[in-house]
Amino acid sequence: MRTPSNVECKYFHGDYYRGRNIETCMLIGTQPPPHHWTPDLCISCPVPGILRANACEHMILSGKVKRGLLFWRRHVVIEAYCNKSNQKVDKPHIGCGLCHPLPFDIK
Repeated sequence: MRTPSNVECKYFHGDYYRGRNIETCMLIGTQPPPHHWTPDLCISCPVPGILRANACEHMILSGKVKRGLLFWRRHVVIEAYCNKSNQKVDKPHIGCGLCHPLPFDIK
């Protein structure tokens, strides 16, 4: 579904049926304020970029809302975990390296 920032994300859900205006993020869920999800977080969220770059079915994403320097701006922080290699993924855009190895050596 398209987010308020007009990008496709499988974790965003919007219910607009018969005048409803309910928007939620299934990745962040319902957290108490100030760590709750709001539609303005979709603008800087890295999840749609990760989903476009890496479609590995073994990678599980988890997200949190964090406050920035001096509590000014809120942003989404993503952690990724691979079920196949059983390890934390440092670069979710690329993957763990075990699931989809490159067929040639890049130097």
